[in-house]
Amino acid sequence: MEITEIRVTLRDEERLKGFANVTFDNSFVVRGMKIIQGNTGYFVAMPSRKRSNGTHQDIAHPVNSEMRKIIEEMVLEAYEKELKVPSNSSTF
Repeated sequence: MEITEIRVTLRDEERLKGFANVTFDNSFVVRGMKIIQGNTGYFVAMPSRKRSNGTHQDIAHPVNSEMRKIIEEMVLEAYEKELKVPSNSSTF
C-alpha cells in the first residue's frame, strides 16, 4: 500500500496545528487526521468520534506500528512543507 497524496490544512490553535487527508493507492482516502503539538513534539491523531460515554473511538487507524510510523512521518513532512508555503492547502 502506498500513500499517493496528502493534503494538509493548517490551524493555529494551542495544540491542534492542522488536519490531514491521506490518499492510499489513488483509491482510498482517510480524512480528518489531526496534527497535534504534544508535550514532546508533534504527532498524528487518527480520525475519531465521541461516544455516548464521553470517550473517543478511532474511526480508521493503522493495524500495526510500522504503518502508523510511515503515516506519521509522511504527514508531518507534508505539514512542515505546508508551513513554508503562503497558501493553506498542500499536496504531497
